Amino acid sequence: MENYNTNGMDAGVHTDSAKTNSTASVKGELTYDDKVIKKIVGTAVEQIDGLLTVDGGFFSNIAEKLVNTDNVTAGIETEVGKKQVAVDMDVVIEYGRDIPKIADRIKEVIHDEVEKMTHLDVIEVNIHVVDIKSEAEYQEDSETVQDKVTSAAKTTGQFASKQTDKAKSAVNRGTNKAQAKIEENREPRVQ
Repeated sequence: MENYNTNGMDAGVHTDSAKTNSTASVKGELTYDDKVIKKIVGTAVEQIDGLLTVDGGFFSNIAEKLVNTDNVTAGIETEVGKKQVAVDMDVVIEYGRDIPKIADRIKEVIHDEVEKMTHLDVIEVNIHVVDIKSEAEYQEDSETVQDKVTSAAKTTGQFASKQTDKAKSAVNRGTNKAQAKIEENREPRVQ
């Protein structure tokens, strides 16, 4: 919507170039914390086919074994400058896959996402393959203590439910037998 003053002259319309000139004159700098770049990288590589996980090392893996976590930054180290970024990461690749091809895809995705979101130049991505696993091995290794406890609780709950049903059934059978015996031995009230 355009604003005009009473004599028909443009009174309130600003162009994009006016905004650009006004913000360009404001001093200050834009910087990124390492964790921001790590999060971009971790989220970007989550869906790469053949990349099973970014490995966070012994302590991170222990934490992940205890409870389900959404720590996409585990296993990713970054060095962030004013204009450039370097990334180091430890990964687990699916057995039987073309590892160099997956590494190239990882580099491409990281470069594109970091540049798109921050305008920083990704100058280096070092990928250290720490393990290869089949999908089944990875799924088995990924089961956390929390998953195991939940599974055990469900199993225990199902067992308890079956036992309760058996007990109810036994009580009902006993009650029915006792009721039949009472009926059998009862004298009729009326003749």
